[in-house]
Order: sequence, then structure tokens, then C-alpha cells
Amino acid sequence: MKRAWLVSIIVSALVFSVGLAPVSAAPAELASASWHWVQPGETVFSIGRLYGVNPWTISAANRLANPNRIYVGQHLYIPAGHGYPPPCGSYYWVKPGDSLHSIGRAYGMSPWAIASANGIYNLNRIYSGQRLLIPCH
Repeated sequence: MKRAWLVSIIVSALVFSVGLAPVSAAPAELASASWHWVQPGETVFSIGRLYGVNPWTISAANRLANPNRIYVGQHLYIPAGHGYPPPCGSYYWVKPGDSLHSIGRAYGMSPWAIASANGIYNLNRIYSGQRLLIPCH
């Protein structure tokens, strides 16, 4: 699954660097994972309706801290089904504005599970640049 994801990123980067416009997907293609360039007036919710994917799944797959903050021209991964799960036992580096709650939502687990795996006793005490172990489900 990682390999397919990597290939799609490389292909997307090539298409983007050459300056080709994205081709709109046919209905049969909407059922599989794809990429979407945000157009004026679109929201994560309207994009989710277009592809038949839960907007929270799109937010998690793109690690959006705030699903209400997307911009025109942004390149969003649209997962098929429930999105791609992070690798078991992966690491996450905390970015400014992150919280254990938002990280937990992005990985589909409770903030307490992440805190426990990292020896954190206060859920509000994480810092930018901190490396967190994301435990297996």
C-alpha cells in the first residue's frame, strides 16, 4: 500500500511540475483512491460528497488540522473507502498548533493511547518538534 501511495505522489508531482491540468474523474474512477485539486468555493464536505467519501476521512488522510481551512489549488488525497492507515508503530513529529486530540483524530485513535505510548501524563503538554510514537491499534 505504501508503494502505491508513493507512486501516486511521484506521478502527481510530475503532472504538477509539467503544468498539466488535472483530468476530472469519470464516475467509475471515483470509487478508487485519487487526487483532487481544490477549486474556488469547494469545501472538504463538498469534495467528500463529490467522491462519496466521508469528509473526516479526507481530513485524516491529508492530516488537516482544521478541515475548514483548505485553499484553492491545494492538492488533496482522496482515499478509497476509509483512507490509508498509518504504518503500525510509526512516528509523528509534532507541528505548531497540533494537540494530542488532533493527532489522535488524524490516526483514528484516542489521545490517551498516544499519550500512554509516549509516557505523557498531561495531554496538554506536547511541543513542536517532539517525536511521538503512534502505537498499533
